[in-house]
Amino acid sequence: MKLTVIIPVYNEIKTLRILMNKVLQTKIEKQIIVVDDCSNDGSKEEILDHFKDKIDKFIVHDQNMGKGAAIKSAKKYIDGDYVIIQDADLEYDPNQYHAFMIEVKKRKIDALYGSRVLKKEKFKRVQNFSHKIRIWGNIFLTFLSNKINKQNLTDAHTCYKLVKSDIFKSINFYENGFSFCPELNTKLSNLGVKIDEIPINYEGRTYDEGKKITAMDGFRAIKALIKYKYFSI
Repeated sequence: MKLTVIIPVYNEIKTLRILMNKVLQTKIEKQIIVVDDCSNDGSKEEILDHFKDKIDKFIVHDQNMGKGAAIKSAKKYIDGDYVIIQDADLEYDPNQYHAFMIEVKKRKIDALYGSRVLKKEKFKRVQNFSHKIRIWGNIFLTFLSNKINKQNLTDAHTCYKLVKSDIFKSINFYENGFSFCPELNTKLSNLGVKIDEIPINYEGRTYDEGKKITAMDGFRAIKALIKYKYFSI
């Protein structure tokens, strides 16, 4: 089975080369789509100079539009059996793709999320949210998402969302920013797609290190949950 990895990039020059090498070295069949969202720190040049011939598709935005917009740009090029989103920082470890693929093969799962808070014995986990406010914000948004979507997730806003490609491509996405996450959660719920979870390692970074999501994105997430659950969009 083939995994499509979508990598949205915006000003990630400090971590991009390490991340790309990690993705390339994963021992699974994969398609790699990188979308540069109008970086101005040399990230685009990093891909062109060192990885253009090693990846399957490189898309460049001529203006910064957001993570969701990058994913939407990549969507029509997906040719794997499953698709997963990979941030270009080092918070999430591509070495965990193998665990995802084993799980979906074994259980024929349509959607599988990597939970930063789900505990499992004998599983080496790193949990570093970098700030208590982020922990409580994630708990609240996950609780609200579960209530609205009648789901039972432990980490609704994880980056590692793996979805069967035919389902993913059938969804019309509208969100350009980080609200892509609640939009996807809600639309999977609307389709009746069950989401399973596995524990993952997570090494969060601070705003000084380049973290981009803010408290305002939390309010946008709530708005997206309501919009896509209760209005026909």
